[in-house]
Amino acid sequence: MLLDNISIVLVFAVYLLFMVAIGVLYYRKTENLADYILGGRKLNSWVTALSAQASDMSGWLLLGVPGYAYLSGMESIWLAIGLATGTYLNWKFVAKKLRKYTQTAGDSITIPVYFENRFRDKSHSLRIISSILILIFFLLYTSSGLVAGGKLFNTVFEIPYQQALLIGALVIISYTFLGGFMAVCWTDFSREC
Repeated sequence: MLLDNISIVLVFAVYLLFMVAIGVLYYRKTENLADYILGGRKLNSWVTALSAQASDMSGWLLLGVPGYAYLSGMESIWLAIGLATGTYLNWKFVAKKLRKYTQTAGDSITIPVYFENRFRDKSHSLRIISSILILIFFLLYTSSGLVAGGKLFNTVFEIPYQQALLIGALVIISYTFLGGFMAVCWTDFSREC
């Protein structure tokens, strides 16, 4: 039994090192801020779509939806239908236009800059307000994802929760800070495949 646990932990450690290696790889390929934030707009649509779904449907889909389905039964099918429909409509109607218009609006590389350029806001208030909202809500969302990861690692590997949370956070922060958008997309893609 101990040998099985050691081999599982070793495989998991190799996987985490692989995630950090992806960050290092894209750190070396990053030449400017647009490369870091948008991958130089060179990422193919399949990797982008899978990464977006992996990021969007993270801990709440892994932990929350199965629990809801267990408690509510077949009525939870509406959740799956709604998620699939919303995702399709977003990619079909919003994503293409947003990509096109961010380039048209002064080659905006962030949503706050896009809003400022698109609506010609000289006061910078749109940029500031949208930045604050993004910071608040993504801080909450990211922390919930880290908590979910910590609980998952705690349950699967029997690592104490605080240590599991710290390990997960360090790995995710490392590859994100190192490689930016490309590292996040390719690590998400590798988890989905």
